[in-house]
Amino acid sequence: MTTQHTNLVLIGFMGSGKSSLGRLVARELGFQFIDTDALVVERAGFDIPTIFALQGEDHFREVEKSVLQSLTHLNRCVISTGGGAVLREENRELLRQIGFVVLLTASEEVLFERVSRNKKRPLLHTQNPRETVARMLAERRPIYEAAAQCVIDTSTLTRPEAMDALLARVREAFGWEPHSPRGPEEA
Repeated sequence: MTTQHTNLVLIGFMGSGKSSLGRLVARELGFQFIDTDALVVERAGFDIPTIFALQGEDHFREVEKSVLQSLTHLNRCVISTGGGAVLREENRELLRQIGFVVLLTASEEVLFERVSRNKKRPLLHTQNPRETVARMLAERRPIYEAAAQCVIDTSTLTRPEAMDALLARVREAFGWEPHSPRGPEEA
C-alpha cells in the first residue's frame, strides 16, 4: 500500500458504478461516502449541466481540482469521482495522495445502457450519444488504467458481487484480515 491515508478512491467512466457501489462499500466499512460531483455542485451553486452551459467544462474542471485538493487530509472515506476527474495529471497525482485508487469499468454496451437512463449528463448531449460514449471511452480508457492501482469490471457482476470484489481488493490493499467486515478500528 503506497498511500498514507485509509481512503478508497473510485474512478471510472460515467455509469461504471462509482456512486452506487461507493455508498454500499462505505456503509459496509463504516467509512464516510463523498461524491466529488456533489461537492462541485455545492461549491459552484449550480447543477453540473448548468455549470457546463454557463461556465464551460474548463471551469468545471477547475472547481473539481479544488474539491480534490480539499480532500487530501481526510481518512476513512470512500470517494466517488466524476468520470473526467482523471483527465488532468495534477488530479491523478491528487487521487493517489488521497487513497487507494480503484478503476470501476464495464463494457461499452453496459456503460451506454446505464448512462442513457440519465438525461443530466452534459457530455452526452450530442447528436449521437452512443458514438460519443465510444469515443470518450476509447480516449479515457488508457488514462483510467494508468491512474488505477486495481481494476474491477462490473459488466457481469450483480451489485452484491461487485461490492464483494471491491471489499476484497480494499482489504488486501490495506492489509486487513480477509474476513474482517470493517478493517481495523481507529485507535
